[in-house]
Amino acid sequence: MPEKRQLLIVAHAPSPNTQRLREAVLEGARDPEIANVEARWIAPLEAGPEDVLAADAVILGTTENLGYMSGALKDFFDRSYYPCLEKTQGLPYAAYIRGRHDGTGTKRAIESITSGLRWRAVQEPLILRGDWDEAFVEQCRELGMAMAAGLDGGIF
Repeated sequence: MPEKRQLLIVAHAPSPNTQRLREAVLEGARDPEIANVEARWIAPLEAGPEDVLAADAVILGTTENLGYMSGALKDFFDRSYYPCLEKTQGLPYAAYIRGRHDGTGTKRAIESITSGLRWRAVQEPLILRGDWDEAFVEQCRELGMAMAAGLDGGIF
């Protein structure tokens, strides 16, 4: 049996709603139809370069804080950037942003850092804008499933 591909989810989830989003991503990534992917979540303040180096793909999740990513996700990048810089080029990633406003500053910040790392976005960041909408949960579940299915199918 082939070794399972590793999907790392680094998501800041400070509220019950953002916890639901994180759980939806995990649920989608762990869909029973996807056999050869192991998905795990690590909080940004606990995740580090060794976790990224062991991953075959990453999903980043953050709130929009003052037009930027969460301090927790920024801290993760601060600690992981240089140890991963030359070793993770081409790493497939996706991101979701929970923002009450437009999320563009957060999107721009994530893309700037991941571009420097030379990671490869497999889709546009999912921006969950405005007041809470139950549809956000399904969108995150689909994101997790799509990322895991892509890994499982050898697409990335």
